[in-house]
Amino acid sequence: MPEITSTPSSIDFSSVLAAAVHDMKNSLFLLLQSIENLADSLPEQDTASREQVANVHYEASRLNTSLVQILSLYRAELERLPITVDECFIDDLFSDVVGSNHIYIKQKNINIEVAQTNDLSWYLDSELIYLLINDMLVNSLRYGNSKIRLSAFTADNRLVIRLEDDGPGYPEAMLLNSSTRLSDFHVSQGRTGLGLFFARLIASAHTQGENCGEISLFNGGTLGGSVFEVKLP
Repeated sequence: MPEITSTPSSIDFSSVLAAAVHDMKNSLFLLLQSIENLADSLPEQDTASREQVANVHYEASRLNTSLVQILSLYRAELERLPITVDECFIDDLFSDVVGSNHIYIKQKNINIEVAQTNDLSWYLDSELIYLLINDMLVNSLRYGNSKIRLSAFTADNRLVIRLEDDGPGYPEAMLLNSSTRLSDFHVSQGRTGLGLFFARLIASAHTQGENCGEISLFNGGTLGGSVFEVKLP
């Protein structure tokens, strides 16, 4: 009887990793829902428990965003990002972003001002822009003190979405990293570096003729802290 030998099959590790990330993302979504239900069941006077739940929700949200970014980068083959463009009403977009962070917003007692032109709409990938704005809002919630301003308007035939806070502002290193290419990205830049690269990737994937979207970071603005802008053609 001939000897039967087995040859190890090659494993596409990137595909396995993507599948694992997708599964973890779904589990985190269920976890976030459970945390929100728990927060709703806690009495208002139990401030210590509510603060702990808010912090857990915040960290779970950040982890979920990171997983979505990793999965999107894999699907984009690290340099291209396919998008689905449709008409999006900015008021609905802002409501979704603020609503998904209501637990942390309430616990930190931060006042969020939303300012935009009535019935403002734009053609964009609402899911990707949601991720972009949400990630930056989470950053402002963490470092802001008491006020955040989220606004949208049109200028030079572009949609401008601006997020401002009253925190200490962006550190110099973060301002420099806002234009980092993936080939120059280093793990030491951590979560923030990946988030900025992902934001720039989303913005630049929105094109109109020779024009493409862009992001910018600076300090000052109306609240004196950090200012994040995304401009879409």
